[in-house]
Amino acid sequence: MIKHHPRIVDLSETEPNRRRGGDIRALLTPATAGSTSGFMGLAIIQPGERIGEHYHPYSEEFVYVVSGALEVDLDGEAFALRPDQGLLIPIDMRHRFRNVGDEEARMVFHLGPLAPRPSLGHVDTEDTDAAPGQEVVIGGPDLTAPDHGQQSERSGAIQ
Repeated sequence: MIKHHPRIVDLSETEPNRRRGGDIRALLTPATAGSTSGFMGLAIIQPGERIGEHYHPYSEEFVYVVSGALEVDLDGEAFALRPDQGLLIPIDMRHRFRNVGDEEARMVFHLGPLAPRPSLGHVDTEDTDAAPGQEVVIGGPDLTAPDHGQQSERSGAIQ
């Protein structure tokens, strides 16, 4: 039986993913923390930016707004989100986030359960203006990749 240990992952250890808009950072994933039931991260969205519409065929998404003024479209219907509010997005629900304020917005997200493969966990339903050619999978790392499970020097078990 594999024994899992607690992990601390610093935001500075994560790579920005701008492929779908905003700056999406996957912090606690199967590769960074050994998670088996889902993954958690932070979205940083500048004024006027958006995270393009998508859905998750295997996962619910839990969102908590830390700062900023966001608007979320859920299956085409717009809702305001403000700091200290949480949102549950059901499996298969199309959603996009927009920063409608004049300051940076920060939103913590968690998806679970994991899709059978990361490439199946996220389905884009629109193009975004993000940097072309940037290929980072939001659904977590490819579990067949050679670096699966490696830790950086700053990550590690809580002592």
